[in-house]
Amino acid sequence: MFIEFRSAVEDAVAAALAARDLPTDDLGIEEPPEGVDAVLASSVAFRLAGEVGAPPPQVAAEVAAEIDAAEYDYLGEITTQGPYVNFAPSDDYYADTLDAAGADDYGQRPPTGESVVVEHTSANPTGPVHVGRARNPIIGDAIANALDYAGYDVERHYYVNDAGRQMALFTWAYETFDEADLPEPEREKPDYDLVRYYRKGNSYLEDADEAAVEEAEAEIEAIMQGLEAGDEETYERVTEVVDTVLDGMTQTLSRLPAEFDEFVKETRFMRSGATDDVVDRLQALDEAVYEDDAWQLDLSEHGIEKNFVFLRSDGTTLYTTRDIAHHEWKFENFDRAVTVIGEDHKLTFQQLNETLGLLGHDTDRLDQQFYSWVNLPGGEGMSTREGTGVDLDDLLDEAVDRAREEVESRMDDRIREDELSEEDVDRIARQVGIGAVRYDIVAKQPSKTITFEWERALDFEAQSAPYVQYVHARCRGILDGESVPDGIDADLLDTPEERDLLRTIARFPAVVEEAAEDLEPHRVATYTRTFAERFNAFYRECPVIDAETDDLRDARLALVAAAAHTVGNALDVLGVAAPESM
Repeated sequence: MFIEFRSAVEDAVAAALAARDLPTDDLGIEEPPEGVDAVLASSVAFRLAGEVGAPPPQVAAEVAAEIDAAEYDYLGEITTQGPYVNFAPSDDYYADTLDAAGADDYGQRPPTGESVVVEHTSANPTGPVHVGRARNPIIGDAIANALDYAGYDVERHYYVNDAGRQMALFTWAYETFDEADLPEPEREKPDYDLVRYYRKGNSYLEDADEAAVEEAEAEIEAIMQGLEAGDEETYERVTEVVDTVLDGMTQTLSRLPAEFDEFVKETRFMRSGATDDVVDRLQALDEAVYEDDAWQLDLSEHGIEKNFVFLRSDGTTLYTTRDIAHHEWKFENFDRAVTVIGEDHKLTFQQLNETLGLLGHDTDRLDQQFYSWVNLPGGEGMSTREGTGVDLDDLLDEAVDRAREEVESRMDDRIREDELSEEDVDRIARQVGIGAVRYDIVAKQPSKTITFEWERALDFEAQSAPYVQYVHARCRGILDGESVPDGIDADLLDTPEERDLLRTIARFPAVVEEAAEDLEPHRVATYTRTFAERFNAFYRECPVIDAETDDLRDARLALVAAAAHTVGNALDVLGVAAPESM
């Protein structure tokens, strides 16, 4: 209802200004001043005071006087305070909010008819997913969820680097070394099994004599050339390694969870001829130069000082060359393309965007969300090649273990009395532990580097995942065994706590739309914290089951059901589980 209310406020202010022949390009719609019982306000009087020749409070009063609230849906009392015109909602606003939020899919917007591909994670398949890159799948999945809720037709893609030197080296190492040459795998998972070959190959190239290194490099180069030439046998050799490692990596990602609709491989565009076609068209551009034994684009006239290298002297292409073909394929199949990528790739994507523009593409259809890193206390390294990083599996295991300790300490009596089974405790520990990791990471603005801290993430009392999850569990506990009848009288919900909660519920669809539009799912996390505060205030002040009358009890049950749908779906956008009990 908030979206409709905001639209009514905009229409009302615009009509009031037009009636006085005043410009309507900036309506000044914003949050009302603190302490004002309103949902929105207009500060337009600030802007117009000079033009009208009157002080802002007088202008605000004149604007308010032009508006008849009865002409607009959901507009209630209109007041002024200093330069602000304040808009409170009508009783219908609360009643319709309660009704709309009674649906399981509350917050999901009508279809836009626009398709979006969200590419995220896309970590090189060289070993287990490590913590330093965990922000990508968590942010990427939440962005995809927000776009889905906002009505877009969304596909989630993982772009697989199966054509570069790393994969050629990995394949050579896998075919060269024996099990006896390797240490025991750290886990019984395919990515942990094969990463031993990758690490062994790198250490061999660092430590072997010059002749042995030259021989190895020749074999690695042959694999790269075979892929470039479309040799089927070479492709199958590399694919065996890539798919095995990728299987293990996706097992880890599914724990978050982060699922994908398609794994798109680089070699797809090499084998189809799309990459060769890109090279031909790039060489024909005025910006194309051959320098330092490589074909490059000189983008200095377009504000990019570093040249974009797209073809080596040996005829092999680079990752970004193949990514151009990949993005052209995206443009052919989707209305909009979103990439979630680390901030260290900003220059690469500036070059990519500029090059796509030179090739005639509308780059307004392409968005990137850059993110900074996740650190652990102590600044542990994150190198897959060296094998010194902290793997995401380790972090998730510890999250579940720590959550279980916390859950058991809070539920000793219920566990002893067999109200909760071992299976229940395991489920809650998994939902809370992994939810804490996801929430703590997605709740921060992507551009800010964060340090993950257990005490903050698993704090049931602070504004963390467990704090919000407990609100959903509390709602479900109240509703357990109860039914919400038809014909609720929403006018009975007239305490400040009930009205504040309804107003917060009404905002959820707008928060989803804003998060999707700006690719900022942390806005939903911020919303859930405010929501939890509003619900807890209602819970303290407004008895539900023991309400004064049956009608009030039914109305409050309906409000709790609406709250459960709202916070449950908000957590769903974030990819965090909404426990039925805690």
